Amino acid sequence: MSDRCTVVILPGDGIGPEVTAEAVAVLALLSDRFGLDLVFDEQRFGGAAIDGDGEPLPPATLAACRAADAILLGAVGGPEWDGAKERPEQGLLKLRTELGLFANLRPARIIPGLEIFSPLRPEIATGADVLVVRELTGGIYFGEKTLGDDAASDLCSYSRAEVERIAHVAFRAAQKRRGKLTSVDKANVLATSKLWRRTVEDVARGYPDVALDHLYVDAAAMALVTHPTRFDVILTENMFGDILSDEMSVIAGSIGLMASASTGSGGPALFEPIHGSAPDIAGRDIANPAGTMASAALLLDHLGHGAAATLLDRAIEAALVEGCRTGDLGGTTGCAAFGARVCAIIDEQISATYRREKVQISA
Repeated sequence: MSDRCTVVILPGDGIGPEVTAEAVAVLALLSDRFGLDLVFDEQRFGGAAIDGDGEPLPPATLAACRAADAILLGAVGGPEWDGAKERPEQGLLKLRTELGLFANLRPARIIPGLEIFSPLRPEIATGADVLVVRELTGGIYFGEKTLGDDAASDLCSYSRAEVERIAHVAFRAAQKRRGKLTSVDKANVLATSKLWRRTVEDVARGYPDVALDHLYVDAAAMALVTHPTRFDVILTENMFGDILSDEMSVIAGSIGLMASASTGSGGPALFEPIHGSAPDIAGRDIANPAGTMASAALLLDHLGHGAAATLLDRAIEAALVEGCRTGDLGGTTGCAAFGARVCAIIDEQISATYRREKVQISA
């Protein structure tokens, strides 16, 4: 990787352009302060691309994404494309396939000082810190589909190789966290889950330092709201992961806080908040950009800029704890104002560090 890093920006639809604007602003700030030499390349994607180019993933956008070091996405979709030949979401599924982004990582934790925003009692929610590793390019979302007037079907299929590669991602993540992995399936009913469980157990033999257990998906859904601290890393298939990670985001207080990363075996990774395009609040400067900014922190860490990523994460949390909160968290701060406050905190922290270092050198 060269010193210069190209980040493709896909604002998308609805609140996507608003929240990505704040994430790009903080990335530009950190690039300047840390000398990261980030270059931003904005491309049309989703519904905006359907309107402008006739398809949700235009060839020029795909080519730019292939050539990038990382991709930051806002959100796609909206009612104006209901009934269209192609929907915005099809562009996202195609992008994942074209770039081989088979692993979706969705972290969620209760931020100390914000326990009050969880719908769970503080004694249940406090200390929850979970990473969902979701298989992203297989399963029922990508299987053959039939639709008639009286019957329909969606094929769910997985190969051993698909399960093995996502399992390795999850086990390696658990090694860097607290050393526990919970594999979620429905092996008492589904053939794909039976294969999933057998394969995960085989992969586990190569990771003796990680404790593995299994839960059926319905039991896992219940445990997330009754005992979320029992989990460290959750490994699961595409649809189960989609549902469980959305449930987990609410436990943390708001879906607007949650980030995600989609990675593969090589090439650029994709970073995006897990929320949708929220067309009902688009253009009103009330969306929560924290999830997109947290996704930018994951992007920085992926590119090898760990110090900048940590600083950004801490600035987001500091802004929230001091009371700078958008409407989803009961506050009155606007989207742009939240982004500006995070940038200000970063500059304050950098200045404080510089002053401390200067004093130490003088001494």
